[in-house]
Amino acid sequence: MVSLSAATFCRNFGRYQREVQREPIEVLNHGSVSGYFVSPSEYQAFREWRDRQPKAYHPSELPEAVKEAIRSTAMDPAHDHLNDLLKD
Repeated sequence: MVSLSAATFCRNFGRYQREVQREPIEVLNHGSVSGYFVSPSEYQAFREWRDRQPKAYHPSELPEAVKEAIRSTAMDPAHDHLNDLLKD
C-alpha cells in the first residue's frame, strides 16, 4: 500500500487517481493516518461486505418485538443448579 502525506496527495491528485486503481493509498497528516483513498470497485466491495454484517443495536433501538421476546425468555429448568454457584 502506498503511504504519503496529505500535502503530497493533494499536489499530485491526478497521479494518485490512476494509481488507486492498482492499490489503496494511505493518506497521512502529521504522521497519523487521516484516511484511505480507494478505487470505486474496492469501496463497493467494502460496502457489500459491511451490508452483510449483522446489525448491532443499542438496547434503546431494539424493535419492540425483539424486546418482548427477550422479556418472555426463561432459563431451562435443567440449568437451575447453576444458580447455586452464584450464592455466597
